[in-house]
Order: sequence, then C-alpha cells, then structure tokens
Amino acid sequence: MSPLLSRAVYLLVTIFFALFFVLPIWGTLKTAFVDGKGGLTLDYIAEVFRNPLYREGLLNSFLIALLTTLGCLLLSLPLAIGFVRYAFPARTWLNSLMLTPLILPPFVGALGIQAMMGQAGAFNSLLTALGILSADHPVDWLGEGQMTGVVLMNVLHLYPIVYLNVTASLANLDPALEEAAANLGCPPWRRLWRITLPLILPGIFAGSAIAFIWAFTELGVPLIFDYDRVTSVQIFGAIKDLSNNPFPYALVVVLLFFTTIFYAGSKLMFRGDVSGGGGRATTGRSLVPLSGFRGMLLSGGFLLVIGLALMPHIGVLLLSLAGDWYGTMLPARLTLAHFTGALGHDLTLSAIANSLKYASLATLLDVVLGIGMAWVLVRSQLKGRQWLDAMAMLPLAVPGIVMAFGYLALSREGQPLHALMLGENPLLLLVVAYAMRRLPYVVRSAAAGLQQVSPTLEEAAQNLGAPPLRTLWRITLPLVAPNLLAGALLAFSFAMLEVSDSMILAQQTLYFPITKAIYSLSSALGDGPGLAAALGVWSMVFLTITLLGAGVVLGRKLGALFRV
Repeated sequence: MSPLLSRAVYLLVTIFFALFFVLPIWGTLKTAFVDGKGGLTLDYIAEVFRNPLYREGLLNSFLIALLTTLGCLLLSLPLAIGFVRYAFPARTWLNSLMLTPLILPPFVGALGIQAMMGQAGAFNSLLTALGILSADHPVDWLGEGQMTGVVLMNVLHLYPIVYLNVTASLANLDPALEEAAANLGCPPWRRLWRITLPLILPGIFAGSAIAFIWAFTELGVPLIFDYDRVTSVQIFGAIKDLSNNPFPYALVVVLLFFTTIFYAGSKLMFRGDVSGGGGRATTGRSLVPLSGFRGMLLSGGFLLVIGLALMPHIGVLLLSLAGDWYGTMLPARLTLAHFTGALGHDLTLSAIANSLKYASLATLLDVVLGIGMAWVLVRSQLKGRQWLDAMAMLPLAVPGIVMAFGYLALSREGQPLHALMLGENPLLLLVVAYAMRRLPYVVRSAAAGLQQVSPTLEEAAQNLGAPPLRTLWRITLPLVAPNLLAGALLAFSFAMLEVSDSMILAQQTLYFPITKAIYSLSSALGDGPGLAAALGVWSMVFLTITLLGAGVVLGRKLGALFRV
C-alpha cells in the first residue's frame, strides 16, 4: 500500500471514529454539563451524588464489580499457574473447557442460575429431598434483591478473560528468573509471592480491569434478575425520558468517568506489555509432571470450576426442555415444544431475521475497516500509526451502555445522527453500533495474519507490475483469509448476541434483535421463559461453533482478542 493510500485509510478511519465514537460520547457530555440557558453547570453531576437512589446504584455497581473481580481472580489465578507449570491428566482438554462460559450470553445464563439456585430451584429441591432443608423455609441463595445472583453470574461468565490474560503472562515469563531464586534457596511459596506474582501483575491487572469494567456496567444480568438498584439499569429505565431530563446523561457521564479511571489506571500502573509480564522467556519452560493424588487434585480443581461454569448452561437447557418445573430437582415433564416454538414464534422469527441482517452488515463493515487498519499498522511506516492501534482498541474499554446511550441521544429529531434512523427502523444505527463494538476483533485477527505473511511476497508481485490494490486482492488477502474469517466469525457471533446496543436502540417490537426478544420472552407469562431459554440454547450452539472455528484458526492467539 502506497504512503498516499495509507494516509487515506488513516483519515477515513479517524473520521469514522470521530463520528461514531467521539461524537456520541461528546453529545452526552455536553448535555450533562450544559443547563437550560446554555451555560456550563455541574449541578446535574452533583445531583447524581446527592440523590440517595443514584448514589445507591453507584455503590451497588461498584460492589458487584469488586466482588466479581475478586471471584474471577480466586477461580482463575491458581488454575492458570497450575496449567502453565505442571503436566497433569487431561491438561489440554481441561484448559479448553475453561472457556466454556464464553458460549453462553451472560443474561441468558441468568435464567439458568435462577432455575438452579432460586428459592424454588433445583438445588433447594435437592436439599429438601435429602432432608437437609425444610420445604417451608427455602434458602435464598441468590441473596436479598438478587445481588448475589448477579455477582455469581458475572464471575462464571468473566473468569475466562482473567484466566486468558494470566495464562499469557505466565507463558511469557522467563523461567530462568524463578530457577535462579530456587538455586538461591528460595522456597516455592516465597518464589510465587516475591518473583512470579510481581512479574505477572500486568496480566493480572489487565484481565481484572476488563472484568471489573464489564461487571460495573453490565446491563443484561441485573435486568433478568430484576435488580434495578444499579446504575446501568437506572440508565436503561430513563431512556424514555431523554428530551427534558438531563439526569440520565449525568448518570452516563459518571459511569464513563469511573470506567475511564479504572482503564487508565491499569494502563498507567503497567505501561509495558500487559500480556508479557516483567520478563520475556529466553528458555523454554519444562512442565513438572504431576501424577497420582497431586495430579488428580489439580485436575479436580479444573473440573470443579468447569462444573460451576456449566451450571447456567445446564439450567438454561433444562428450562428449555421443561414442560412443568417448579419446586423439583428436575422438570416434571420434558418437551421439545419450546425449541420448535422458539423458531416459529412471531417475535423470535422477526428477531432472528433482524439480528442476521444487523450482524451481517456490521461484520462486512468491520472487515473492510479492519483490513485497512491492520495493513497500516503492520505494513506501513506511517508516523502516528500507534495511535491507530490505540484507537482500534478503545471500543473494548468504553462500556457498551455508554455508547448505546450516546447513539440513542444523538439519533433523535434534530440531532447529528438522526439520519441513521430510517423512520422508526434503527437498522443503520444498530449496524454502526455493532460494528464499532466488534471492530477490535477483526483488526487484531487481520494484524496477526499480516504478521505471519512475509512482505517479500507482496514486493515480488509489485516488482512484476502488479499495482498495490491488485497485490492486496490476489496475494495478501488469500494468505490471511483464515485470520480474517476467524475475526469476522467472532465479530458476527458477538454482534448477533450484543446486549446493551440491542436493549437500548431497538425500541419497536418489529425491529427487536434476538437479545431483546429473549428479554421480552423471559418476563412473559406462560411459556415465555421456556421459549427464551430455547432461544438461548440455539444461541449457545451458534457461539460454540463460532468459537471452535476461530480457535482452530487462531490457536493461542484467540486469547489476545480479549485483551485491551
């Protein structure tokens, strides 16, 4: 690609981010800080902290995020250390199964948690059958107000992201550092505390920051649990009153402020490579074989975590098959009617068609932008291209609910993005929103592919007279096609099951995507929850196939897509 074309791509991407990333955030900021007379004010922001309802929402969101992060670390850190250091039974298979939670959208998993751990759920029924619990006094395992359930679901969904980051840091750590400490007489636990943990802190903090921000801004799980005392749900509840109410904007600004502080803090504390720890490996690590009781104990630890992670999946599957399930360990009657109903219901049929349309167009946009950005990053010598890399990753750091709220606010009549609304149809708005949120996956996949292709192949084609674009089309793209396919599959699948944008931007039933349809069905009377669970199972199968395909292509580099 010529320098002129590289600069054109850089300019095009910058304009795209200015319009669909910076502008929505700026529009929200402006509304939150400007009073009715056009003057600058801090009253709306101050009211968020003065109002006990808003203050409680922020405190609860912070507490959920903190407990979620601690839970993710508790599950992930010991097993990551065990995986990188030791050879134990079924090591490879157990490591792959640790990513199981990624195949189930968390707010769908919340339906399964309720079915398994609710007061009339399977676990209480088991304890009652064993005589441990009285049927008249069931235990509320999900906590008063369902906060415990929200934390549990967040932990079971987010721990793989922490696990991926910590495993990458440990894999890149030079084992010679630990060996030198051992040769000097340092015992194992002291080596872990004084050598290993300080060197992998960047990876620990990177994964923890993602888990914290995700849990702090999560919308779908609290909605399913009907837990409205968190900031994200308070923002969602205020979207119908945007015209004359500045306080939803102020809430979004406060949420954005805290997430920016958390993200910036992780970057400032650890300026180096967050996946590499403090020292790059200069020698290969030899796995220590664990056999007998110790090997089975480590394998058992993996199986325990995987079993907990499968609890929402099992709950959703049983709920989708349940003809009648209340107060028993298993459904009293099984049926496949929910699966056929989920694919034949008026709401679900239109929702599936809508999601396919939104996600396909968004993925196509991501592929076009991602190829151009990856080329500039890997192949060009353009000054400032490192800013393009940072720009590409920003959508992973900004909460989806913040971006979705900004799009909604600026797409109203008379606002800059109103042209994206086709009457009541949010097609263009959702395509842009989905594309912005999932662009990092395509950029990183394409960049990984370009790094594996020798530029001499492209230079040879150009020396034989092929112009740059023809070289790109005939030489480069076929060679990086597997990586592009992997990134596009991930972008497509996660766009199909996007929660925040779907819940906020799709207001009319006719234009609901899958996730909004699942939410609507989950709160409907009759067989609504069963239909929602069946649609969730179809989503789970879809994500499983997608992640397996992407994993085959990207291998260990799959984890890099979930790091910022």
